[in-house]
Amino acid sequence: MPQSAEKVLDHAPLFREPEYVEMLKNKKENFECPHPGEWVDDQRELTKTWEYREKNLAREALVVNPAKACQPLGAVFAAAGFEKTMSFVHGSQGCVAYYRSHLSRHFKEPSSAVSSSMTEDAAVFGGLKNMIDGLANTYTLYEPKMIAVSTTCMAEVIGDDLRSFIENAKNEGSVPADYDVPFAHTPAFVGSHVDGYDNMVRGVFEHFWKGQPRTEIKGRFNLIPGFDGFCVGNNREIKRMLSLMGVDYTFIQDASDQYDTPSDGEYRMYDGGTKIDDVKDALNAEWTLSLQHYNTRKTEDYCKEVGQKVASLHYPLGVRGTDDFLMKVSEMTGKEIPEALRMERGRLVDAMADSQAYLHGKKYAIYGDPDFVYGMARFILETGGEPIHCLATNGSAAWEVEMKELFASSPFSKDCQVWAGKDLWAMRSLLFTEPVDLLIGSSYGKYLERDTGTPLLRLTFPIFDRHHHHRFPLMGYQGGLRVLTTILDKFFDVYDQQTMIPSKTDYSFDLTR
Repeated sequence: MPQSAEKVLDHAPLFREPEYVEMLKNKKENFECPHPGEWVDDQRELTKTWEYREKNLAREALVVNPAKACQPLGAVFAAAGFEKTMSFVHGSQGCVAYYRSHLSRHFKEPSSAVSSSMTEDAAVFGGLKNMIDGLANTYTLYEPKMIAVSTTCMAEVIGDDLRSFIENAKNEGSVPADYDVPFAHTPAFVGSHVDGYDNMVRGVFEHFWKGQPRTEIKGRFNLIPGFDGFCVGNNREIKRMLSLMGVDYTFIQDASDQYDTPSDGEYRMYDGGTKIDDVKDALNAEWTLSLQHYNTRKTEDYCKEVGQKVASLHYPLGVRGTDDFLMKVSEMTGKEIPEALRMERGRLVDAMADSQAYLHGKKYAIYGDPDFVYGMARFILETGGEPIHCLATNGSAAWEVEMKELFASSPFSKDCQVWAGKDLWAMRSLLFTEPVDLLIGSSYGKYLERDTGTPLLRLTFPIFDRHHHHRFPLMGYQGGLRVLTTILDKFFDVYDQQTMIPSKTDYSFDLTR
């Protein structure tokens, strides 16, 4: 056998050893009952055609590889952005294991969340007993300052009422009567993770603000970042820019420290997060500003209900996106945009101009959450590129309209198309029939890269197969500079690969570009 104490192989070289090659071949021939290779090849070629594309895009009853996750995952992420808060999901253990693993695999950090461990009996008779026991265990074992409760499909299908369940649990003594337990119903079978995020942030606001008197403080605002897999880098960059402006604000749902704890010998179940006292005081802000409109629609509505002015953006990335952000902050607070930020803007524009020859006319496909796709497409247009396919599985008709308005504002968008509600199997057809130079999205595009030969840039959640990307910002002028560099590096890598063979293709294997 190839493995021994002196020769330990990783799984990749291990399964290329002759013994395993033969074993896998026998397994396929004798047990998998495969279709004839010629038939498989014919079907594979069919799926690359315009004929198949029309059928694929007309598909309604089946979703294949959607570019979204379910609501409770967004609620768990939202809870991680508040001070010493434990996420409590009313549902089965398996669901919560998925949320924890999904977030941990992306951030490479532990992601704490507990469940009410509902099983068959709870599905039949209701999960009240699970809630009573679960809240008591969570409060005693993990000593959180707040427990944020959300739901899964099972609890929603049987109609468990979180408000009454939590009241009953407090009456039973699971947690003190005045203990903070905000909640949000997050049925996993509708919406997506951005809706779960929205519901949980609104639930936290309602818990602390409902019925409380409000004394407006002019010029102060609340900032909500939205669901963002790059929160570690982005939140810190946004706070740096706001610090330069010297404005008075409250950063709501800040998960940057929770998902970037240092390795110093101390395990931190909770780290950072928006302080609960700050959330309470945020009621008095004059404004609430969301950095991702489609992540926070219900929260924005609630902020309006309590009397705040509300503004929202679409992922402040690139020149115009960051301009919009800073000018809105200036409008809300009356503070001037400082010279230091104006210089950063100039440096980003200079970098874009330096690299224009390699970016102009390049074609892109972008997928992900609606605000991310909008912000990235806007930046690509600024570089002279063409975002040919813009896809959001959780995109709405309103998002589609906004994307078309964006296209109409640029001379580079003649052939750009928006695909709301489509999945990554649809994207595969688009890439085969209308190829592009670069695909931008999450790790789930990895198989599209292999299938279609389109280079992939991983710039949004989730990123499982690369490390530490989330530690660097995408937002702001500094983030735009990083995105620009990342795109250019990918193009230069492609050029090098295409001109690698000495004396044959190396006529453009250039050292200087």
